[in-house]
Amino acid sequence: MTLTDWLVAALGVVVVGAALAVVTTTHVVRAGLWLVVTLGGLAGVYLVLTAELVAWVQMLVYVGAVVVLLLFAVMLTRAPIGASPDLDRARWPAFLVGGGSAAALIVLLIDAYRWSTIDLDDVPAGTAEQVGTEIFRQWVLPFEVLSVLLLAALVGAIVVSARKERA
Repeated sequence: MTLTDWLVAALGVVVVGAALAVVTTTHVVRAGLWLVVTLGGLAGVYLVLTAELVAWVQMLVYVGAVVVLLLFAVMLTRAPIGASPDLDRARWPAFLVGGGSAAALIVLLIDAYRWSTIDLDDVPAGTAEQVGTEIFRQWVLPFEVLSVLLLAALVGAIVVSARKERA
């Protein structure tokens, strides 16, 4: 195994551990912070695999925007900061659904690829210019819809958190 393999495996362990902490903690804010660790570890995997642009987009968009928006929404709506009894429910249905979904995905991927390999010497290297051209020609509308959706979520959080004046 090469150093790259070891780094990807170590970062994978960190990502899986942090993801488990996201779904098992009863503190909403701690779940958001574990999500930062999960997404940051995934950006580290992208860096090890020399996909720097994807790693930076991961950090800027997901960690820098989505998680911050999630934490602001928690703070603005005055959600309970400590352990919440609403989050302390029976976990076996979630484990059943998650395990079944994971098993189905594993079977689907094994059936689709049959352990095939790709010779990376034959694949042309992508550049940031090629990725940017593809994004801004083919994917402009989904990006704009996402920005409107995030703006609507922020405005909704502000409206929900606003105190009503008593007459």
